[in-house]
Amino acid sequence: MSGPNLRRADRAMTSEAALAALERGFAGRLATVGEDGYPYCVPMLNVWADNQVLLHGTSALGHLQTNVRREPRVCFELDEPDQVFDYGRFECDSGLAYRSVILFGRISIADNRAIKQRFCELLMEKYGKPNSSRPKNFFPRLDAITVYVLAVERMTGKQQLLPELSEQWPAKDRTKTPNARPPALGAS
Repeated sequence: MSGPNLRRADRAMTSEAALAALERGFAGRLATVGEDGYPYCVPMLNVWADNQVLLHGTSALGHLQTNVRREPRVCFELDEPDQVFDYGRFECDSGLAYRSVILFGRISIADNRAIKQRFCELLMEKYGKPNSSRPKNFFPRLDAITVYVLAVERMTGKQQLLPELSEQWPAKDRTKTPNARPPALGAS
C-alpha cells in the first residue's frame, strides 16, 4: 500500500503504525460521492481484516448504499485524538497530539452470508463485551445488514505525538512568530 507524498512528511507514520491504528481505532468516517457530485460522509464502526476495511449498515437502500452502487471509489478516515498542548507564548501556539489514517480504495457489497457472519464475529470480537453471557456467534439478522468491503489502494498515516513536558511551553518556547508583541491589556 502506498500513498501520495504527505505535505508534513515529518509526521508520517510507518505502514506498521498505520495498520495498528486501523486495527484498534474505534470508529472511522466513510466518504462517498453522490450522483449530484457532493461528498457524503458517514461515521461507521469498522474492522480491519485480510488487508481490507469491513463496515456495515442497514440493507435498506439509502444514501450510502446508493452512492456505493453507483461509484465504488471511496475514502475512509480514522483518527485517534490525544491531548492539546502548548508550544509557544500565544494562545494560538497550541497543537494537538493525534494519529490519523486515510485510505483510498474501492468498496463493494458482500452478499455472501459467510462473509457477513465472519464480519459480525469480528465486529463482536472488537466491540462486544467479553464477559457477556449472551449466545456467541449467533446473528439472526444477517439478511437485514449490508456488509461493505473496502479494498485499499492507497494509505497514508500521520501522527503528532504528545511532546514531553520538557519540550512544551513554558519549558521550551516554540512560538511561531517570535517577534510578535501581544496587544496591551484592555485594547481591542
